[in-house]
This record gives sequence, C-alpha cells and structure tokens, in this order.
Amino acid sequence: MTSRARRWSAAVRLSAGRADLARWLEQALLPEAAREVPRARTRIRRRGSAVELRVEAADAGAMRAALNTYLGWVSLALATVREAGAGPLSGEARPGGEALISRSR
Repeated sequence: MTSRARRWSAAVRLSAGRADLARWLEQALLPEAAREVPRARTRIRRRGSAVELRVEAADAGAMRAALNTYLGWVSLALATVREAGAGPLSGEARPGGEALISRSR
C-alpha cells in the first residue's frame, strides 16, 4: 500500500459471551491471519470475551475480499462447533458482533 493512496480500515468486534469461546475463536483465526490476503493486512487480538479483527486495505475491493474471507472463517468455525455439539458453543453463549468501516482521505 502506498502512503498517497486512500486506505480503508475496518474494526470488527466479535462478542463471544465467554472468555473460553473468545480464546478458542482467536486460536482458530490466528493461522488464517498469517496468510496474505491481497492488498490487505489483518490483525487479530482477544480482549476478555471478545475477539477484535482490524483490517487495513488499499481499496474497497480488497476490503470486501478481506472481510468476506475472515467473516466466512468465523461463520465456518462457529458452525462446525455447533454441529459437533461439543466444545465452546455447547453452553449458552450466543456470539454477536459489531463493525466499523472507514475510509481515510
């Protein structure tokens, strides 16, 4: 990404409801964060019972691709645990989340 180009940034906070579920989700996503998504960079950090994704992208297309990729992995990870009927989602936790997407000028 060049310093002159406009950048897109997104902050996605996934509220897991429980610290153990957030820890599990963070560990499931970390190997994916090590992979490169073209024209985008992602950082993952756990804060208590939430996981935060911070995405910076060179353009709107790269942002869309990065968000679709990471949110797809989150959905797949949670669905897999639900179907298995065990693990972090076997209790009453109901994950949720929020996102903020902005464009620098």
